[in-house]
Amino acid sequence: MKMKNYAGIGSRSTPVDVLNLMTQIAEELSPAYVLMSGGADGADTAFEKGAAHSEIYIPWKGYNMREDGILLDNLRAWNDVSRHFHPAPEKCTVGAQKLHGRNAYITLGPNLDDPVSMIICWTPKGEITGGTGLALRLAKYFEIPVFNLAKEDALPSLIDFVENQE
Repeated sequence: MKMKNYAGIGSRSTPVDVLNLMTQIAEELSPAYVLMSGGADGADTAFEKGAAHSEIYIPWKGYNMREDGILLDNLRAWNDVSRHFHPAPEKCTVGAQKLHGRNAYITLGPNLDDPVSMIICWTPKGEITGGTGLALRLAKYFEIPVFNLAKEDALPSLIDFVENQE
C-alpha cells in the first residue's frame, strides 16, 4: 500500500513551541505518511527531525549546507506552475524562482501532478505570506486541506482529518 504524503512547511521564524509541536506531529504521522518539505531552517527542519520517511526538495546544490536532498529542475517548476500563483512574479530573482519552484515540487510531487494529501504549516498570524504563501495558494487551487498551526482550531481539525483518513 502506498504511503500518503503531506507537506510540512512554514516560516523560518516559527516559534519554538510550535517547532516542537511540528516535530511531534511528524513523529505521529510517520507510520502512514511521507513528509514533503524543503530543508529550510525553522518549520521545515522541525518536521524533518520527527519524520521517519521524507522527501526533501532543495532549490540548488548545497542549499542550507545540505549534502542531500532532491534537486529537480526548479526553474521549470517556476515557469510551469509557481509563477502563475505568485503575486509579483516579475520581482523574483532567479534564486527566488528556484525557491518557489521547489515549493511547487513539495506541494505537487516530483512530476507536478500528485498533490499532497494535506499541508501542515505555521505562518505569522495565519496569513498567506512568504514562500509558504505560494504553497498555500497552490493548496487553494488544488483543494488541498491546510492546517495552519497559527490558527486556534488547526490542531483539533488536523487530528479529525487524519483520523477520518484511516
